[in-house]
Amino acid sequence: MNEGTEPSARDDAELLDEYDFRGGVRGKYASAYAAGSNIIVLAPDVAAVFPDSQAVNEALRALINIARRAATDAST
Repeated sequence: MNEGTEPSARDDAELLDEYDFRGGVRGKYASAYAAGSNIIVLAPDVAAVFPDSQAVNEALRALINIARRAATDAST
């Protein structure tokens, strides 16, 4: 919070002085998150070309196929 500013009524309603985490389980979803998450940040110019993750995946799969064919052609 900035110095010299008072917390708003909304801040007071959302934040308590203390929280009770005694019943909590640390890292309960950590392994599921790690197993199923692979976040890649695209440069803005690249992201502008792809409307969603499906389009990015399709383009990368096409590139993989092209690279595999090129590698096969080069080895023969």
